[in-house]
Amino acid sequence: MNAALRQHAIAVCDAKIAQKGAGVGLSFYAFFANKNSDPASLMKVAEWWIKTHRLDHFEKAVKIRDMIASGA
Repeated sequence: MNAALRQHAIAVCDAKIAQKGAGVGLSFYAFFANKNSDPASLMKVAEWWIKTHRLDHFEKAVKIRDMIASGA
C-alpha cells in the first residue's frame, strides 16, 4: 500500500472505532466508497489483506489500524 492509501485506511479505522467502539470489525472494502472506482488500489489492498497477511474477511478495526500504522 502506498502512503496515501495507508493514511486513508487508518483514518477509516479511526472513524469506525470512534463511531462504534473498539470491538468494531471491518473488511478491506470499507476503505473504498465505490468498490469499482479504483480497482488497482482495491486489488493492492486485497492482496495485502488476503494474500500477504491471510486475514479473515472481517477483522477488528483496531488490529488493522495497528498493522497498517506499524508498516506491516
